[in-house]
Amino acid sequence: MPTVSVKWQKELFPGIEIDTSQPPIVFKTQLYTLTGVPPERQKIMVKGGILKDDADWSTLGVKDGQKLMMIGTADEIVKAPEKGPVFVEDLPEEEQVIALGHSAGLYNLGNTCYMNSTLQCLHSVPELKSALLSYSDTVRGNGIDQASHNLTVATRNTFGDLDQSVRPVAPLQFLQTLRKKYPQFAQQHNNVYMQQDAEECWTQLVYTLSQTLTSDSSESAALPMKQLFGIDLVSRVHCAESGEESMETESVYSLKCHISQDVNHLHEGIKHGLKTELEKASPTLGRTAVYTRESRINELPRYLTVQFVRFFWKRESNQKAKILRKVDYPLELDVYEFCSDELKQKLQAPRQMLRDAENAKFGLKAQGKASGFKENEGSSSSAGESSSMDIDKAESSLPKKQLTGVYDLVAVLTHKGRSADSGHYVGWVKQDDGKWIEFDDDNPNIRKEEDILKLSGGGDWHMAYICLYKARMAELKS
Repeated sequence: MPTVSVKWQKELFPGIEIDTSQPPIVFKTQLYTLTGVPPERQKIMVKGGILKDDADWSTLGVKDGQKLMMIGTADEIVKAPEKGPVFVEDLPEEEQVIALGHSAGLYNLGNTCYMNSTLQCLHSVPELKSALLSYSDTVRGNGIDQASHNLTVATRNTFGDLDQSVRPVAPLQFLQTLRKKYPQFAQQHNNVYMQQDAEECWTQLVYTLSQTLTSDSSESAALPMKQLFGIDLVSRVHCAESGEESMETESVYSLKCHISQDVNHLHEGIKHGLKTELEKASPTLGRTAVYTRESRINELPRYLTVQFVRFFWKRESNQKAKILRKVDYPLELDVYEFCSDELKQKLQAPRQMLRDAENAKFGLKAQGKASGFKENEGSSSSAGESSSMDIDKAESSLPKKQLTGVYDLVAVLTHKGRSADSGHYVGWVKQDDGKWIEFDDDNPNIRKEEDILKLSGGGDWHMAYICLYKARMAELKS
């Protein structure tokens, strides 16, 4: 890697290494950290003119020890005035973050929108951020490999950068560690890093975090990934030809919404995804036979991930093709019908409590009283009975949150384009105040709720590829 010096205004920055295996935008992010000049404002003089973000280093003739000239203005360092009214732009950066109401964007480091959109959607999960905060730089127990540990640390650091900055963040550390852990994301074509599949990035990252964010490597108060995102399935595998039947269990981190000409809504796609056919050897028949696998959810997570199976391999063209069909999805998703009988039984009392709470908002009488549920907090104590209670009683009566099978949409990852190996990915994230932010790399934009429902497909506009739903909980007395 050649080492160069860069002159900017009256300053000279010596000893800057250029990784020629990565596009110039990565070099520009290095200069951004040194000078405060955002990559889009940088004009770097090289052979043939101004350095472009996607230029090929091999054609530029940059030599070891060469001095490069950069022109561009840095972002102003904001200082709060000592007196007078204080405007948002005059606040210290950490206070600007709070006033802004949403986290920063992420610079595209060369076909990395798949990674940026994944990070923005997962960054919306506060329990995940809490688990990462308790993860130590030195914890590598339980057989965790160095690359997985480094990727977890990089995720934690990137989330921290997003929360503390009003300016776009360059996720260089995360990108480098992701490519070391999963070399598929370092694939190149004509010396340019290729676009990758956001679902594969999401799946690999969640899998890695599920290995590292365990009770032994983080505080016991932090929820493990299994509780946050894990889905337990119980499946009946049946062969109509031989009459064979067996039960299987598995844990997954997403439900699949299969898309066909009969699927118009997310519910229909999930139903298709839970009933599939497979071929395997039949001991009874002594040959391969067709089996039907019918799955039901046996355990639900705090956050439910649903992937739209939009991409398939087209043999005639030998490339990934995309299903553009419109598939509507709800802001509120109820998965009760997809649950096993055992789980349905567990959900009945919390669901009744949820219905009663919603009825109460409209002044309607509760339909039934669920045993063990927290009653109206405004109820008065009986005559002669002290309204206070000792500490032990207070702790034992703290509300306990229970899953209901009802979920609210909190993030959508979309894809625009005809192929998974091209196009553009964007993350759409719901904020605590109810507003939605479109995270298009380094350019966050406020959106309306109706804009989110327009991402269902049917054309060349952005369409939902992954939906993330948050569980609506009911509170019970312990």
